[in-house]
Amino acid sequence: MRFRLRPLRAVLTGALLAATAACSAGSTAPGGAAPAAPGAATLTIGLTAEPANLDFTRTDGAAIPEALLVNVYEGLVKIDQATGEVVPALAEKWTVSPDGLTYDFTLRQGVTFSNGEPFTADDVKFSIERVKSADWTISLKEGMSVVSSVEVVSPTQARVVLSQPSNNWLFRMTTRIGAMFDPSGVADLANKPVGTGPYEVTAFRRGDGIDLTARQNYWGQKPAISKATLRYFKDATATTNALLTGGIDVIGTVQSPESLAQFTNDPRFQVIEGTTNGEVTLAMNNAAGPTSDVRVRRAIAMAIDHKAVLDTAWAGRGALIDTMVPPTDPWFEPLPDVTPYNPEAAKALLAEAGQPAPKLRFRIANLPYAVAAAQVVQSQLKAVGIDAQIEPMEFPARWLEQVFKGADYDLSIVAHVEPRDIRTFGTPTYYWRYDNKQVQELLTKADSGPAAEQDATMKQVGRLIAEDAAADWLFLLPNLIVAETDVKGLPKNRIGESLELTTLSRG
Repeated sequence: MRFRLRPLRAVLTGALLAATAACSAGSTAPGGAAPAAPGAATLTIGLTAEPANLDFTRTDGAAIPEALLVNVYEGLVKIDQATGEVVPALAEKWTVSPDGLTYDFTLRQGVTFSNGEPFTADDVKFSIERVKSADWTISLKEGMSVVSSVEVVSPTQARVVLSQPSNNWLFRMTTRIGAMFDPSGVADLANKPVGTGPYEVTAFRRGDGIDLTARQNYWGQKPAISKATLRYFKDATATTNALLTGGIDVIGTVQSPESLAQFTNDPRFQVIEGTTNGEVTLAMNNAAGPTSDVRVRRAIAMAIDHKAVLDTAWAGRGALIDTMVPPTDPWFEPLPDVTPYNPEAAKALLAEAGQPAPKLRFRIANLPYAVAAAQVVQSQLKAVGIDAQIEPMEFPARWLEQVFKGADYDLSIVAHVEPRDIRTFGTPTYYWRYDNKQVQELLTKADSGPAAEQDATMKQVGRLIAEDAAADWLFLLPNLIVAETDVKGLPKNRIGESLELTTLSRG
């Protein structure tokens, strides 16, 4: 089912325009904090993708920021999950100069890191400059490249100057690159995170889980959940059994939609279904092998019955998208005409490319949605003469090393959950190795040009990458959560990187 979220689109667009029109942001506390007083309530949440370590400055993938962003690490701003707005966090307000180049942030007072060090403008300068240094190695760091300088005006005033106007920079500051660090707390980020957030990591058990304990000296409203344990399960059945037997209280990411039926009419549980920005993407290597030919890539896209993939692999839950833009992005546009399902046309394109029966290495993340979708895709590709050999790869470590970093693949499947990640198609070194100068120029124009023209420009980008079949978009992951009925504040939609715990309570 195709859909668009009109109200959220308007909110996102309005927030972005406000940030670039020299207006001040609000000065209220960050939205979404649980109203309950701090207590002794605990919560155990079952998840799937386990972090390899706790350092998202040097390790790609969504699992680390899912656990730590907002909960342990905070930024100057964050995304309100309910509205999509950019709202205050460590900065209580900010202004933007008329030319869009200078951001002046007023910081909250009385904020400390979990190691007891005070948070000041010096930490803002350190954190932003560190993203631009060799200490950060993940691909998302390019979002900070537009920053020209950071100035400490006073302990509570930080000034950031951009090299050119950017419609995207403030939004990107809501992601992991905007996290604030203490200079004395970065020696062992893989094991000992130090942040200003409401929680601190009190245990990290590889292969099992993470314990997050509420900080007594947190600057903001204390969370209602005093201890949250994130437990990781590779098997959907094990996750379901853990909830049924009381081993966990919440399935944070349902990996077997068929299992929802057993919870729907059970008064002990609640089922939440909403949307995410997680595009389940069939990646294609644009620079090497058979898929370096656009005709082969378009043939692959036209050989796939996307509705059948969604219905078979994910029980029809979720939505169909035609490019790297979810309906929660302000430039969402359906493009069903670009590569419609047409197996005969796919065969003709393969013949035209001189590759009527290509053999492809189908290296996928060994995650339930990827495995289920790959099996359906493999069968559909076989029907047009494509031999796609599935190779599940341990995620995150092996998949990140061979596919993401090394681009050693022909096809792959993984969900991309980073906000507004269409910009990755402007980076030729990204793992799909897509190098289109027109797309790169349009992305630059969309970022630095008039904010009023951004949506139209980004729609051009969306159509171009779809026409090039730079990748294929199988479906958009739904937000499926099952929890005990006394758990309150669970998000209907997840449109950022973090599983925010501050909204949760029990009772």
